[in-house]
Amino acid sequence: MPPVEFDLRGLPPGQAPPRDAVAPAAGADAVLVRGPVPALSAVLAALHAAGRTADVPVSWEPADDSASGGLARALGVGTGTERELGLVRDDHGGVLLHHGRVEAAGDRPRPILARRFGARAYHDDQKVAEGPITRIDVRPDWRAVDTIGVVVMTLPLRSRRTTGRAVQLACDPAHVVRDGVPYPRPVSRWTWYADDRVRWRLRP
Repeated sequence: MPPVEFDLRGLPPGQAPPRDAVAPAAGADAVLVRGPVPALSAVLAALHAAGRTADVPVSWEPADDSASGGLARALGVGTGTERELGLVRDDHGGVLLHHGRVEAAGDRPRPILARRFGARAYHDDQKVAEGPITRIDVRPDWRAVDTIGVVVMTLPLRSRRTTGRAVQLACDPAHVVRDGVPYPRPVSRWTWYADDRVRWRLRP
């Protein structure tokens, strides 16, 4: 059977597709996603919710934005053969493919030095934050297996970089962005982890 196609090239920046728009992925034999990173993330989240990431090969035609281009290069889209890849998940039901960020909550623009919030964070068994920080950036490492890279910014031009499987955060109310899409409300706890029990199939 031909793949179920999701043409999400018109998805506005900073938005994820509605759940009902990607729900047919759960019953597909194969899927083709056209669009930016949030489109691919949403389809993979739907497949994971249905327990079918290992069963349904996924093809992706990336959009022409920089995030899509960067992820496509990291994944080797259009090259090689079908392969299994890991999946980075969070404890709020989402997946992360390219870039996640946690930063101070609030809508008004503020100077960099004022964009700080209290946090305690662990990357596996390493304490990577204790006290005021500016932000935390998280990226899946597609060159490794079940690995995420974390950068904690404490002051401008001062950072701590670590690699591992999971990052856990307890903090003052903070703003989370997953693959360019803001989470709808502030959080005081968040976890991203490379789930070694889950694989998804990328078809070039």
